[in-house]
Amino acid sequence: MTARPFRAALALALVAFAAGVACTPATRAEVFETSAGPVDVTAVGPVFEHPWAVAFLPDFATTGALLVTERPGRLTLVTRDGARAIEGLPEIYAEGQGGLLDVALSPDFAQTGVLHLTYAAPVGGGRANTHVARARLDREAGRLVDLEVVLAMETNERGGRHFGSRLAHAPDGTLFVTMGERGNRPSAQDPMAANGKVHRILPDGAIPQDNPYVGGGGLPSVWSIGHRNPQGAAVDPQTGTYWVVEHGARGGDEINLPKPGANFGWPEASYGTHYSGRDFPRDGAAPGIEAPVHYWDPSIAPSGLAVYRGDLFPQWDGDLLVGALKFEKIVRLDMQDGEVVGQEDLVPDAFGRIRDVRAGPDGAIWFLTDEAEGRLLRMAPAD
Repeated sequence: MTARPFRAALALALVAFAAGVACTPATRAEVFETSAGPVDVTAVGPVFEHPWAVAFLPDFATTGALLVTERPGRLTLVTRDGARAIEGLPEIYAEGQGGLLDVALSPDFAQTGVLHLTYAAPVGGGRANTHVARARLDREAGRLVDLEVVLAMETNERGGRHFGSRLAHAPDGTLFVTMGERGNRPSAQDPMAANGKVHRILPDGAIPQDNPYVGGGGLPSVWSIGHRNPQGAAVDPQTGTYWVVEHGARGGDEINLPKPGANFGWPEASYGTHYSGRDFPRDGAAPGIEAPVHYWDPSIAPSGLAVYRGDLFPQWDGDLLVGALKFEKIVRLDMQDGEVVGQEDLVPDAFGRIRDVRAGPDGAIWFLTDEAEGRLLRMAPAD
């Protein structure tokens, strides 16, 4: 199945949505064969413009409520009754890869309504930084309130590339944030620059006192260095393990396990090659450089990462799911004892560029397509 006939088939769903018909599920695609048996994929909600992230609200099981970010600078609340734009967003730099990026609900969201957003923030003159903001969702008013920036890149790079950025709450109450190097390669090796790092903060922006640079030598928010453009991150809800997936250059996309003070090599080492064709030294070959758990060469252009824990696909319990922009598929990495022992390509070339992947609270696999007419899609075992 190709993306083009699928998009054409969505016209009826859009008519139904405009008329106020329930959003979930809307349109059925053909059945796909997988190692877990046949699956089908349904489109949920309206068409989105370059959607970037999805987050499920606590009442998802009863109302279908979820949030979707769109890179041009929109946040949409989707329920079975329709969709609503959320107001009160910060000023956003929507150029190139920049825009409104990730959204993550605070673990106490059901009581507080607090969430976090990552986005490209303009600073003038065509320059922008990755920011993390905290806000409270006033669902009745349809807006964010009490918005404050809790972590900010301050290097003021030009251009619209390599912002990152994914959020992941850890079991200890901290918040992991990935930031791309913004095309400034040397900054990824500089602990005093926010670029090319994994950061670890408390939800209000305070610094955990066991971060590796609290005593000096680097920004106190920095957890690990040497990252290029990490656009996927997830904490395993069962083990608490924190995983990151990031873009390489020409090849060398990596799955990494960030550790405090660890150096993941960029731009000193990589399993890819320079765009000029010159090879990098390999990750792990030099002292002090961490090797990835897994890498791809050629590149799949990864974005979005989930650890599958759910009842619908017990065969895939504990496996990693990675969105692929370049080859328009979801990659399932078969994990055993923390190692990749196999790979399966799911829905290849069927829906377009995959931007985000999530294991939903219903056990289904949810994903977003990074297209001008992007969709939120749900994968579940075929009836």
